[in-house]
Amino acid sequence: MTLSRQAAFAPIGKIVAQQVLPRLRHARRLPLRISCVGAATYEVGSDAEVFDRTVILGERPSPEEAIILANQCVAQDDFRIGSGAALRFRPHLMFIQDSEQGLVLAGETRAGIILWQPPVASDAEARRIVTEASRLRGMAFAASGGSDAASARDLRFRASLLEARLVDPFWRATAAELLRLPQAA
Repeated sequence: MTLSRQAAFAPIGKIVAQQVLPRLRHARRLPLRISCVGAATYEVGSDAEVFDRTVILGERPSPEEAIILANQCVAQDDFRIGSGAALRFRPHLMFIQDSEQGLVLAGETRAGIILWQPPVASDAEARRIVTEASRLRGMAFAASGGSDAASARDLRFRASLLEARLVDPFWRATAAELLRLPQAA
């Protein structure tokens, strides 16, 4: 009986190319940083000042663990933005980024949960989203010049929500797979 060389052993070059190198590329982009963009309100007496604020929630070694931390923070309303009863934070968008600032996953916070946005499926879809988000930001700029701050903030939020789909090409397949898992829903 003769065994073929192919069936018995995989060439070392194939193992390195298919298993080792992808893991090394993946590890180089870790840890993942979880952050949240929202509206901070500072109340003094009857006056209230609202401003946008980004809060870093932490770092995790895997996308799954990053999603868990983000979901826990939103569910428990656990955002440390400073001390004092006068400062409140209302989260709007949650972001997970790699160590090279590539977007891994993003979503809108609503009613104590995160509605994770599906990643774009192609570069052409990414270009369409960039075009639409730019149009919305232009409208927001025009609205802010006319002292319509609420409308401008809403338009900027809509643009950011669109941009939440602009997942780095390196992470698109991973993000799409994560959103198919039951716990991500």
